[in-house]
Amino acid sequence: MLNAKNPIIWADVPDPSVIRVGDTYYMSSTTMHMNPGVPIMKSRDLVNWEIVNYVYEVLGERDEQCLENGQNEYGIGSWASSLRHRSGVYYVVFSSQTENKTFVFQTQNIEKGPWEKYTLPFVHDMSLLFDDDGKVYLVHGSGDIRVLELTSDAAAVQPGGLDQVIISNSSAVAGPDIALPAEGAHIHKINGMYYIFLITWPRGGMRTQLCYRAESITGPWEGRVVLQDAGIAQGGLVDTPHGKWYALLFGDRGAVGRIPYLVPVRWEAGWPVLGVNGRVPEDTGIGTSQGLSIVASDDFDQGALGLTWQWNHNPDHRNWSLTERPGYLRLRTGRISGDITAARNTLTQRTFGPECSGTVAVETAGMRSGDCAGLAVFQKHYGFVGVKLKGSERYIVMADASSGSCVEVESIAVSQTRLYFKIDCDFRDQRDRAYFYYSLNGEDWVPVGRPLQMSYTLPHFMGYRFALFNFATEAAGGYVDFDYFRIADSRS
Repeated sequence: MLNAKNPIIWADVPDPSVIRVGDTYYMSSTTMHMNPGVPIMKSRDLVNWEIVNYVYEVLGERDEQCLENGQNEYGIGSWASSLRHRSGVYYVVFSSQTENKTFVFQTQNIEKGPWEKYTLPFVHDMSLLFDDDGKVYLVHGSGDIRVLELTSDAAAVQPGGLDQVIISNSSAVAGPDIALPAEGAHIHKINGMYYIFLITWPRGGMRTQLCYRAESITGPWEGRVVLQDAGIAQGGLVDTPHGKWYALLFGDRGAVGRIPYLVPVRWEAGWPVLGVNGRVPEDTGIGTSQGLSIVASDDFDQGALGLTWQWNHNPDHRNWSLTERPGYLRLRTGRISGDITAARNTLTQRTFGPECSGTVAVETAGMRSGDCAGLAVFQKHYGFVGVKLKGSERYIVMADASSGSCVEVESIAVSQTRLYFKIDCDFRDQRDRAYFYYSLNGEDWVPVGRPLQMSYTLPHFMGYRFALFNFATEAAGGYVDFDYFRIADSRS
């Protein structure tokens, strides 16, 4: 039986933080402005992952989080979590620029909750460490790496505790000309030695993995480059029950996002040696891939949304339902919105590579003039295929926002109210192209508009997502009913 190949997840799962508890692995990741937030994923083999929980439903109710008054939190939200376990309690720490705080969530049941929330001052890209002597530390920062001591329950800053720089100019080991100062800390204590993993980006080079080690938390620290291959970097270490070690890192891969790689690790003279001959191997040496489980089709007949779904920003629960029409997802417009990026209740799942397809059936009899609904590939430079009502006339439309503003590329008059839309994505070799189709019967597909050249943008800082949407441009109160969303892992 063949081992699983890299990347282990060809979808947007950035900033992975992974732990092992017994024979089970858990991972948290960044989903920023999507809610519920901070997914918890579970695996038995480090290869096949499923979403089992989220840390929070919403983090706050500010205008930015609710897409109110022209505000948004695209690209910020919650960042770079640190997942840890101690004595039956699970801890997730992350920061939010919107809230200007660092949050510590704790639970005894990582798969079910509930979570208790504590707040700390804002720190950047932190990593939590429970030391052998009962001390608790956050290591954080960019360029200059700092340590902040917490109380023994990790719920507050320790009065009079450590709060100092422990590694100055941490990028220096990667060279003199650095575009991105070292950040993304992951700290471990292994066999009595402290290890801090960081990423940096030499100018004209690639994202590079660093490792520092010391016998004391305050140093002195010595560091080196431990991986410089294909931009795969940022993450930490985990061991198997059988004593093998791996690093779980990610690589920037264009429009699909930042995708995880599992890198074998061996130890040499107290240093972790990542990869094989300095490279990330295609063969992970572990497990067998069972297919991607962090995306899923949905017939909307379960009475609740599955864990693969996330809302864009905070949902407005008054204006969506799975019960008003059983077996359908109803999206009702609650206000006027300029475009899809300002619309409430846009429901999303990840796109994925190397190729994927998303299809919806939608019933549109409840729309009002000016409403627009359908299926999008969503990022700042989005594209969609859907239906627009102009007065009493209904049109299938394809729109392209790759230029920075939304352009209606094609519009086709249609009389029937049940319509089908499909988008195919091609991420092979970072082609990053999306193709749009409509159907009147769900079987015969007609290309519409033009292919979208997808592009990853920092303002949204997230891989493209399939998005089910409905927004009003004239009057609120209209609705559409999505009968199903179906995904496939190849173009069809």
